[in-house]
Amino acid sequence: MVKKVLKFGGTSVGTIERIQHVAKIIQKEHSSGNQVIAVVSAMAGKTNELINLSKNISDNFNKRELDVLMSTGEQVTSALLAGALSELEIKAKSWLNWQIPILTEGEHTNARIVNMNIKKIDTYLTEKGVVIIPGFQGISKNADITTIGRGGSDATAVAVAKILKADSCEIYTDVDGVFSTDPNKIPVAKKIDQISYDEMLELSSVGAKVMQSSAVQTAMLYNIPLEVKSTFTNRNGTRIFDEDNIDYSKSVTGVAYSKDDAKVTITGVEDKPGVAANIFEPLNKSQINVDMVIQNISSDQKKTDISFTIKREDLLKTLDILKKNKNIKYENIIHNEKVAKVSIVGAGMVSTPGITYRMFRALSEEKINILAISTSEIKLSVIIDEDNTLNAVKKLHTIFELD
Repeated sequence: MVKKVLKFGGTSVGTIERIQHVAKIIQKEHSSGNQVIAVVSAMAGKTNELINLSKNISDNFNKRELDVLMSTGEQVTSALLAGALSELEIKAKSWLNWQIPILTEGEHTNARIVNMNIKKIDTYLTEKGVVIIPGFQGISKNADITTIGRGGSDATAVAVAKILKADSCEIYTDVDGVFSTDPNKIPVAKKIDQISYDEMLELSSVGAKVMQSSAVQTAMLYNIPLEVKSTFTNRNGTRIFDEDNIDYSKSVTGVAYSKDDAKVTITGVEDKPGVAANIFEPLNKSQINVDMVIQNISSDQKKTDISFTIKREDLLKTLDILKKNKNIKYENIIHNEKVAKVSIVGAGMVSTPGITYRMFRALSEEKINILAISTSEIKLSVIIDEDNTLNAVKKLHTIFELD
């Protein structure tokens, strides 16, 4: 007998017919004698619909109430899936976040799971019942409903797998697994059969939307085997596990991109200790995530230009904070909200010389200008004009023999 966590994304449960199909997937696992915990997302489009309802009330809708509102999407799916399983004569029960409870800490709309009560769930599994848990949410120590960020159902699934000591965690989605790049945009993209936690973490953090990065990080920390697979086919998916078990025949595993970035440059900043801290401290306090940072020092070493990237949705808030910051002196603030981040990722990059040169040469051949650069051992990211995104991805995908 194996204990499994099966997570079903929004497209997998997007209609009543698809929920019934998911019920049959669970039925097959249950009939094989496995203990099944299903973690579900809201039906496709439902969370956006709920957010739009809040915006009809106010652009500054109370975050506590927004969490109460957004959490209802997953609750609907949980009840419908439990009902579909009952129709198949399978013992099943949905558990809302406060009934378990799933304990969280942190701010509303961006909390994180810290623990959950497993006694009732383990008892129900022992009694051959299927447990259904809504993803994306929990409850705080103050008994407030909280949500854990968009895509948070992945994080819920991995946290549940860790706390319940599940043997595996399977992420069901609308594609066959993790691809070398977005198959909807680049038809020659190919499925990756197996990938390391490190590579998956980098891919998810730079734009690949298959899995939430915090979920991958948790799986890596606690060595929880993951598999990303399609709800709609019987093909093998992509297995994600420790890199010691993976053979790397290619230096680059995938190309990812995101088109929701903005670049900010502060010119003429006084070059002295503490200036950078004075710039970024108020951004940190306002929960604005800064990605790439570049500093150019003038020839007289008295002034510097500091550029950094943020999410596009945070641009106006960032500019407002910078202009109100009395602790920094500068000449001008320039911003560009029409930029994209393109990244190559691969554990084999560590031992393969010339990767940086090949990437830069390839972009140069396409007359694509690089606006910013960020590197790690297994990732190389560049900021470019948004209009050049797909051209850059196609070129890099070909150059690194991923087609």
